[in-house]
Amino acid sequence: MFDIGDYIVYGQNGICKVEAITHPEIKGVDNSRLYYVLIPEKTKGGKLFCPADNDRIVIRKVISADEARQIIEESKTIEPLEIANERGRDDCYKQTIKSCDPRLSISMLKTLLQRKKEREDSGKKITATDERYLKQTEEGLFTELSIAIGISKDEVKEIMLSNFGK
Repeated sequence: MFDIGDYIVYGQNGICKVEAITHPEIKGVDNSRLYYVLIPEKTKGGKLFCPADNDRIVIRKVISADEARQIIEESKTIEPLEIANERGRDDCYKQTIKSCDPRLSISMLKTLLQRKKEREDSGKKITATDERYLKQTEEGLFTELSIAIGISKDEVKEIMLSNFGK
């Protein structure tokens, strides 16, 4: 159970702040169940209602400052994703995002940045799909690390990219 004010990772919705824990009186919502009222970081002004007993979507507390620092240090040695073939690329990306695992996000970020550089080096633009996943991965990963260690997302991005050797 989370507390009001906690920052959590809520599946593909990303980082959210728990605003309330309630039995909502909303048409179509089972008001006998307890729900978290969540404020997403990426869409200010929005609200999400998540059953407290949800077991279909990853929902976990944002990592601690110590865990964040450790992950940032480990990012230097985390390898890019191994994708067997182009057909499986999208599924691999989707599964990585669904996992809400910061280490897998780093691996995916490295893969996407590597693909972007390869395309740019050959005079091409990044694909729309890769661009979408790149933005989504950066948003989730950098927001969580930013909240955990109390620095801006831009500072996190700068540290991470320097760790990647970019």
